[in-house]
Amino acid sequence: MNTILLLTIIPNTSAWSLQHAVIMIISNLICIGIGRYAIKIRGLGPEIPIVGLKEFGLPELLATTSLGHAIGAGAIIGLSSIGILT
Repeated sequence: MNTILLLTIIPNTSAWSLQHAVIMIISNLICIGIGRYAIKIRGLGPEIPIVGLKEFGLPELLATTSLGHAIGAGAIIGLSSIGILT
């Protein structure tokens, strides 16, 4: 009985696709780019050995990709609800 109730409450969502992945990657890259210049105090944690990201460490990467995932999930849900993503 509880299973049937849960299945009626949970919406039917689309399966993960290449379109979803591209939107998530783009939103993460945008957030990393913005965070690179917007974070005032950086370089306090361990560094990441990537060329060109001086003083952009693990805490900054985690913060920007967390925001990127939240924005990407919102974009995917929004685009799916208006029918652009299937």
